[in-house]
Amino acid sequence: MPEAPSSFALWLERLAALTPELLESSLDTLYMVFFSSFFSLLAGFALAVCMILTGPAGLNPRPGIYRVLDVAVNLGRSFPFIILLIAIIPLTRLITGTTIGSAASIVPLTVAAIPFVGRLLEANFLEVDRGVLEAARAFGANNAQIIFKVILPEALPAIVLNVAVLAITLLGYSAMAGAVGGGGLGDLAIKYGYNRFQVDVMIYAVCILVLMVQIIQSVCNFFYKKLR
Repeated sequence: MPEAPSSFALWLERLAALTPELLESSLDTLYMVFFSSFFSLLAGFALAVCMILTGPAGLNPRPGIYRVLDVAVNLGRSFPFIILLIAIIPLTRLITGTTIGSAASIVPLTVAAIPFVGRLLEANFLEVDRGVLEAARAFGANNAQIIFKVILPEALPAIVLNVAVLAITLLGYSAMAGAVGGGGLGDLAIKYGYNRFQVDVMIYAVCILVLMVQIIQSVCNFFYKKLR
């Protein structure tokens, strides 16, 4: 009489059966995080530059404009992501033609991250020594030269660390997007782990997310040390 398979053998068999879906969901998650990080960094950088230019101690102070930007950033950061995700469904549909899937999730992820990135980069820019800025100004540098040739290189190591903060935050947001069919590991964990009570799927999804966080942080730490 053949022996019944052990629990470990059953676990391996189950993992092998889930591997294609786990791999696809992991790639969807990385896709969402990469592109939302990229777009939010571009928009957040532009926002931070505007705040640095118009701030009270900025290169070209405009208190009225800065107050408007400051309030807008604070308002954008105060929205819980799950509410924002639902609130901008019309915008998501307008841009992507759909409201479900990993491509559609990039829109709310980017919108949620822009004010967050703007505030992070503003803080990094403000940490640059004022003496260096004054020296550049004394040599005749204009605002664009000061920003791209002085402030940005000086702040780059800190920005690299904040890229890790951004990517890890968006990784968590992408899992929340799964609650409304956003795709990725969050969608897989909710669809199978929660709705179908397949706890092992949820455990695998969490383990992959933890691994992604460790890799992102390690890579950014490596580049930070190189830039320092």
